[in-house]
Amino acid sequence: MLQKKAAHADLNNFSKLFFQLGLLLTMIMVYTGLEWKTFERNIEQLNDAVFQVEEIEEIPMTKRELEIKPPPPPPPAPEQITVIENDVEIEETILESTETDEHEAVEYNEDLNDIAEVVEEEVVEEVPFAIIEEAPVFPGCNGNKKELKKCLQDKITAHVNKHYNTGLATDLGLSPGKKRVYVMFMIDNNGEIKQVQARGPHARLEKEAIKVIESLPKMKPGMQRG
Repeated sequence: MLQKKAAHADLNNFSKLFFQLGLLLTMIMVYTGLEWKTFERNIEQLNDAVFQVEEIEEIPMTKRELEIKPPPPPPPAPEQITVIENDVEIEETILESTETDEHEAVEYNEDLNDIAEVVEEEVVEEVPFAIIEEAPVFPGCNGNKKELKKCLQDKITAHVNKHYNTGLATDLGLSPGKKRVYVMFMIDNNGEIKQVQARGPHARLEKEAIKVIESLPKMKPGMQRG
């Protein structure tokens, strides 16, 4: 087999030389690192630097003294005392006893039958829909308390979507997009809609929302603590 390289071009012949050169360079770098000197910078040379020293200010303790005002002097006594003679005779009123016994007759007054019975007015408590124990029942809803409450919300939403004039915003010239109208109302103890209030971007939209809510059917009123 013929040799492809010349003998003087074989790098293995110079491996010892390369090792010695690398070792020498390493020793020079280590020696230079050990002999390297650093000098402290003189702060006076930093002419452009601005140092701000925080001054600690001692705040003296203050003592608040309450000024106690003396009480006002009593009103002066009148210079002359006038004595008024009381010549009016006072008649003593003798209170008759109202006690009776079994021998005394009691008179019957027929006018006592005309006394009207006082009926106390029932106090109705306003309870928010979110915390009421038994929500009002929309006609046609059935189920437990949770199902009745959800059915009421769904029925009111369907009623509004069916009867509310959604094209009213376009007729009023309002900008395109959804218009939100907030409505608050109360279902009284008879199940009727009362105190309807609305707030929206236009008075016509508020009036339309009030009209739709007032057209809700009569419901079974809610219950709170019986």
